[in-house]
Amino acid sequence: MEYPLWVWGAFNLSILALLAVDLFILHKESKEMGIKEALYTSAGWISLALLFNLGLYYFKGETTALNFFTGYLIEKALSIDNLFVFLIIFEHFKTPKQYQHKVLFWGILGAIVMRALFIFFGIALVHRFHWILYLFGAFLIWAGIQMAFFHSKEIQPEENIVLKLIRKVAPFTETYRNGFFFVVEKGKRYATPLFLVLLAIEMTDVIFAIDSIPAIMAITLDPFIIYTSNIFAILGLRSLYFALSGLAGLFHYLHYGLGAVLCFVGAKMVLEPWIEIPTALSLGFIVVALAAAMISGRRDLRDKEQ
Repeated sequence: MEYPLWVWGAFNLSILALLAVDLFILHKESKEMGIKEALYTSAGWISLALLFNLGLYYFKGETTALNFFTGYLIEKALSIDNLFVFLIIFEHFKTPKQYQHKVLFWGILGAIVMRALFIFFGIALVHRFHWILYLFGAFLIWAGIQMAFFHSKEIQPEENIVLKLIRKVAPFTETYRNGFFFVVEKGKRYATPLFLVLLAIEMTDVIFAIDSIPAIMAITLDPFIIYTSNIFAILGLRSLYFALSGLAGLFHYLHYGLGAVLCFVGAKMVLEPWIEIPTALSLGFIVVALAAAMISGRRDLRDKEQ
């Protein structure tokens, strides 16, 4: 491994320490996060990612730092689309806002574990069967077209087979019980609707990971860079959700930009044997595509207000 085990260990311990501070100190009590607090927290997580990127530049050089930043930007942009799906899930289950932060915290902790498995399994496949990169590329092109032209956030959690099965085999309370996932009543253990919401969030992240992890593999196959950029991108999802939940109109055209990004990185994978696209050019395309989508959304929102 290019990075020694102590580096992996130190990174993971640092992340766990930050998450522990976030849950048990900063957000010990169940309460709704205001927009101002969410913006400050989002800025804090982004600053940590940029500091980490600066450290990579100092210790590993410009190429590694550029790969991290490009991967981080891809994952961050794709994660924004996840947030509006989370919003739909919360609305469907009528989850009180003061409990949403807790669900997102444990959901993201589970996402870290699942994405680590996805990343290392995917890289192992690529090293063993290099041609699978072309399948990933073709899949990303297909996913990009689907996102751009057939994009829909109309999800129906009640139709999810796993959730329906769990409802049948496990007893659930009818109402939320002070933000607990499980409660014991009359000597019997019950799951609460909050646990069902957590499962829906976890399964949603698995679906989105199928797009996002192959996308960053178009930039680099360094497992440490893929892993750390993924982790930093999803760490700030909780605060970003509360910061952006009231600004949905600004991201009205984001799926076009994301679709273009997925198609671009997919084409980069497919054309790799014949055309080498520098990471700097990839970064430039990603920034332009996302900026164009955001500006279009802002202009459309402004026209509606007028």
